[in-house]
Amino acid sequence: MEIPPFELERWLDEYEPDADLMLAESGVRSLPVDRFDLDVGELGYVIPTDGEPAFRAEIAERYGRDAEEVVLTCGTQEADYLTFMSLLDEGDHSVVVSPTYQSLASVPESIGEVTEVRTEPPTWELSVDAVAEAMRPDTRLVVLTNPSNPTGKYLGPETMRALYDLVADEDAYLLVDEVYRMLADDPHAPAAALGPRAISAAGVSKSYGMAGARVGWVVADAEIAEGVRRWKDYTTISPPLVGSHLARQALGEQEDDILEANRAHAKANRECVADFLDRHGLEWFEPTGVNGFPTVPDGFENGKEFCRSVFDAESVVLAPGEVFGHPDRFRIGFGLHTEELEEGLDRIGRHIEAER
Repeated sequence: MEIPPFELERWLDEYEPDADLMLAESGVRSLPVDRFDLDVGELGYVIPTDGEPAFRAEIAERYGRDAEEVVLTCGTQEADYLTFMSLLDEGDHSVVVSPTYQSLASVPESIGEVTEVRTEPPTWELSVDAVAEAMRPDTRLVVLTNPSNPTGKYLGPETMRALYDLVADEDAYLLVDEVYRMLADDPHAPAAALGPRAISAAGVSKSYGMAGARVGWVVADAEIAEGVRRWKDYTTISPPLVGSHLARQALGEQEDDILEANRAHAKANRECVADFLDRHGLEWFEPTGVNGFPTVPDGFENGKEFCRSVFDAESVVLAPGEVFGHPDRFRIGFGLHTEELEEGLDRIGRHIEAER
């Protein structure tokens, strides 16, 4: 198994530690820990290793599934990874919708073969026919993020149903990373609710502002979920005890308040970014979630040049579009505290105008 460097994470590792402002962050500003009960008793293992049964049952109910079809993981990244390891054998073929978070293409490609189906600006619309054309007799899996990271495109129920019917007819599976889904004003049904050949991966990091809790989950057919459990025994063994305790509270009686506040925060910040882009003649698809994928300003050769120059001149971190396969764009995260976003936008704008 050979896997390439994770370009986004290597970029952030290089620039984030020394920056004043982090506008490449892809989640909502973190919740204060003092809003939660922190008493978990003894700091032992969570037994069983796939998460506390009652908590799994609560998550399963959201998807119209059974508790045995839910596995709690250490974040959504692990949920995706364990699903790949459970489903794919050497040489299996996957179709990956892009642009996307790199691991969703790199991991299946390290096991078998990947065909990329590119969506394109300005609307980033997905053609189900293009996915069908990319599929082969040995296609095991179709993979996408919804809402998309980095574009913020949120595919509607009709497209998702058409994708599900396609993979079901071909005896394949549909894996959807839905970690931003609950930031939509009116989230539609999750992928796993479509039927047994759809798999949802999600968690509390992005929509709920709880990245530090490190809690995610896989919702899948019982056979797939059992495979995820077997692989999890070789990775993190059990989900984090403290994180699970916090996540259960966030998904319980606090959920409505958390999501209402986070959606309002994301909307207000999105409007700040939209105004900034208009002032500087940049284009984007107005996103769902807290990531946008604007065009690089005139006068800069590509995303990396622009993002490096912004860091050097103004100590602000952005993510270059090259790490998502689009060198003419950059990713900006706008889920951080509003005053930090406004300061970062002021600095970026000052740099753009200085270069012009």
